[in-house]
Amino acid sequence: MERILVSACLMGRKVRYDGAAKTSNDAILATWRSEGRLVPFCPEVEGGLPIPRPAAEIEGGVGGAAVLAGTARVLTTDGTDVTGAFLAGAQAALAVAQSFRVRLAVLKEGSPSCGALSIYDGTFRGRRTPGQGVTTALLELHGIKVFTESHLPDAATYLQTLTQ
Repeated sequence: MERILVSACLMGRKVRYDGAAKTSNDAILATWRSEGRLVPFCPEVEGGLPIPRPAAEIEGGVGGAAVLAGTARVLTTDGTDVTGAFLAGAQAALAVAQSFRVRLAVLKEGSPSCGALSIYDGTFRGRRTPGQGVTTALLELHGIKVFTESHLPDAATYLQTLTQ
């Protein structure tokens, strides 16, 4: 059976920076959960960050690939550099995904770890810019296709191609 890495906050776990969850009640996720496909994971917590924690964004909104390359950092609202925790969390997510032979992930859009299409621009003003989070960039670099929670039908279609 194909396993799917999923952001723990989408599964109702209170792991977000503000101590909340972003529970998805989507029928596709519910089906995958009942089938035992889902592998919930929070790279920020697994990277060593507490709950709650200060909000963090990738400086300059340049994206996770730049963080992986060492040309950008992840900073909190007070300027604390939390890049190391984000990198450790991304590596932990990759290790878990590889241990389950995951080829598909559904991650929380906008997150500096999990964003797949957009991230916040690094100004802490609530503005998004096209880009990926650190974990998404690492997973995709290793051939794992990442979808957002608002693109679950596309993820389901992709899953069908994997299981044929």
